[in-house]
Amino acid sequence: MQKRKEYISWDEYFMGVALLSAQRSKDPSTQVGACIVNNKNKIVGTGYNGLPQGCEDDAFPWGKQGDYLQTKYPYVCHAELNAILNNIGMDLHGCRIYTVLFPCNECAKAIIQSGITEVIYLSDKYAESDSCNASKRMLSTSGIRVRKVSTSIPHVLLSFNEADV
Repeated sequence: MQKRKEYISWDEYFMGVALLSAQRSKDPSTQVGACIVNNKNKIVGTGYNGLPQGCEDDAFPWGKQGDYLQTKYPYVCHAELNAILNNIGMDLHGCRIYTVLFPCNECAKAIIQSGITEVIYLSDKYAESDSCNASKRMLSTSGIRVRKVSTSIPHVLLSFNEADV
């Protein structure tokens, strides 16, 4: 018997963890996840976009339009920041972060300050925004490698059905 040939790559695995983490988000319009990995391919942090600990999800707005304080924007922590803050207590220098969306300028600052050296993203949906342009400028200037994830498969199916195991 030979080893199985249709296994997923490290990039597919870690981006899959980021996508799975995103499913924890309560945000009705955007679910983003992130996964931080060290140079030994060990996961050292995960996060998703959501409110800070202790802030009740139902006590804050989730809208995108209207008065700033009546939108989600001043309250929600992005997935990348949560992954950095939720790390297992280790130094993140030399780690890489997998994220569903290209990081905004605020997350780029946290990525740079934490010592992460590579950003791997799935979507650059807001590529033309000022936030993304500022992020790209800071990441580039800081020498952080940035790349879009490359996969050989379009999706991974997860099943909680015992019969599928």
